[in-house]
Amino acid sequence: MNLCNPRVIRELMEEAGIRFRRDLGQNFLVDPAVPEEIADAASVDEDAVILEIGPGIGCLTAALAERYRRVVAVEIDRGLIPVLEKTLAEYENVTVVNGDCMEVDLSALLSAAAGGGVPGVDFPVAVAANLPYYITTPILLKLLESGIRFSRITVMVQKEVADRLAAAPGSKDYGAITAVLGYYGTVERRFTVSPGSFLPPPAVSSAVVSIDLYPEPRFKPLSEKVFFAAVHAAFEQRRKTLVNALSARFSDLGKEKLGEIVVSCGFPADVRGERLGTGEFVALSDALFRAREALTGKAD
Repeated sequence: MNLCNPRVIRELMEEAGIRFRRDLGQNFLVDPAVPEEIADAASVDEDAVILEIGPGIGCLTAALAERYRRVVAVEIDRGLIPVLEKTLAEYENVTVVNGDCMEVDLSALLSAAAGGGVPGVDFPVAVAANLPYYITTPILLKLLESGIRFSRITVMVQKEVADRLAAAPGSKDYGAITAVLGYYGTVERRFTVSPGSFLPPPAVSSAVVSIDLYPEPRFKPLSEKVFFAAVHAAFEQRRKTLVNALSARFSDLGKEKLGEIVVSCGFPADVRGERLGTGEFVALSDALFRAREALTGKAD
């Protein structure tokens, strides 16, 4: 069954009595090369368990199942479950779960599918997904903050989002999510996907990016809470200088002290947050942590 054939897709949807749901960002791939390339990029370990988010009718799921030990596909649309049962019937190494990936216990799902053990510790685990544009950042943060030791997260997202995820410090696309991703791993932009590769075609182009997670933490701030607060403060008012942007969340230190801290970290007094890389934000957050601790005895 060619799951990238528009006629097949329409027939499957009609047989199930369901329609494309714009509220869930449903756009199904009709270019067979795209799921193959995403599946190839998903992991370097064929023994990996792959978590797929939003399998749709299963074209990427099938490509993943042919390459890796196990696939756990989480689909939020209940109407697509009988479709997936039909399209993936030949793959015994696929588990389809109806649920919201923002709500389900991903670690428990992966462990159960793999026959027990800790995901990322007792068996390799990676993520592959065609993410709905409206919820890309929350899903990425959920994955990164889950505590699961993913080796790689490969996602197709809106092209503009991909530009931000892979941006360099100082560029117009660099933002809080870029600095946060840099805390967890390295981002590689892989290829662009045109609107015509989907049914129905979205209004914008897409792109595939991979995030290779550090096997061990590369950065060890004195306080993760202060680190994330500093990053988000810097970009909430990105047109302001870093000192002025920080003053909203670190008002207890005062602008004069914040200016001293910024300069002590080796930055110009008028630097903007968009110039700082992840490591520089860690150094800044450590200086903020120490200053608060010295001032109040409570660094957080």
